[in-house]
Amino acid sequence: MTKQQHPKILATAIELPEFTKPTEEILADMEQHLEGHDERFKKKVLRIFKYAQVDRRYSIMPAEQVLADLSFEEKNDYYIEKVTDLAENVLRKALKKAELEPNQIDYIITVSCTGFMIPSVDAFLINRLKMRQDIVRLPVTEMGCAAGVSATIYANNFLRANPGKRAAIIAVESPMSTFQYSDFSMANMVSAAIFGDGAACSIIGYDEKPGPAIIDTSMYHFFDETHMMGFELKNTGFQMVLDPSVPETIKAHFGDIIFPFLEKNGLSIEDVNHLIFHPGGKKIVQMVEALFGELGKDLEATKGVLREYGNMSSATVLYVLDEYLKREIPLGDYGLMLSFGPGFSAQSVLLKWET
Repeated sequence: MTKQQHPKILATAIELPEFTKPTEEILADMEQHLEGHDERFKKKVLRIFKYAQVDRRYSIMPAEQVLADLSFEEKNDYYIEKVTDLAENVLRKALKKAELEPNQIDYIITVSCTGFMIPSVDAFLINRLKMRQDIVRLPVTEMGCAAGVSATIYANNFLRANPGKRAAIIAVESPMSTFQYSDFSMANMVSAAIFGDGAACSIIGYDEKPGPAIIDTSMYHFFDETHMMGFELKNTGFQMVLDPSVPETIKAHFGDIIFPFLEKNGLSIEDVNHLIFHPGGKKIVQMVEALFGELGKDLEATKGVLREYGNMSSATVLYVLDEYLKREIPLGDYGLMLSFGPGFSAQSVLLKWET
């Protein structure tokens, strides 16, 4: 084992699918999709898209396919083909940044909740990159938006139990392929307005180079809130469940999620320099910004990721992390990764930039 006491995030990378449109063009597509509906309803939906604070979305499918009446099988076939390619590309990018070969990874965690495949995507990555035959696999499929942080927690636990090893986390999602053609509920419309497709990867291990070390992790589970977020599996695919009470419920629990976790590490929120926060949507971002703005904390990276890519479920928080790894951050600074997901639950990782 090296002198490094804590596992460290060695590199991050992002990868986007080939199809993309700005919101202005998506508004025209949605207006056509809503043809024949009540004008008041149409204006409400288009207003949601216009003011979602998402300027552009990416997709594994062209817009005409996203808005087509496809079967679950057809959409899932798209998912299997495209997310496997995205996952391979983003893993190769991250390995190159970390100056590592595929056979130097001991633990592979793949994260996705927006499609279904067995074998899981990690099996294909092992074959394509000729990774180690004794690599430890962990596919994470049902943690939703929280899973990018969840996977970081699992990697941290593995590495602390196996000093000197390395882990790769690959989060790859296609919320666009879950759009329900004949579902005109607000949950389906809102999810279409805020979500997009993308992949991200982080490599975690032991290194004496300066970077963010994982100091501690935490999970906080809300009782009796399983109805708030998730998918219902229909013959047409994954139907979004998104309760409008999510932002207020998070707000009510926020102190219980954050403050005891920081106090356990001898810190207060004032000591946290960087908020690496999952942008679940405009209302959640605004709520967190209102709580922390008076303390001088900003969510510019979080808002920037939401604006440029939308909410990419589990991958999104790793996009925010990628933004921070591009910056020159002073040694000794603390960062807090935070995301929320089905269950309902909050997942937290405390980082400290150190050598």
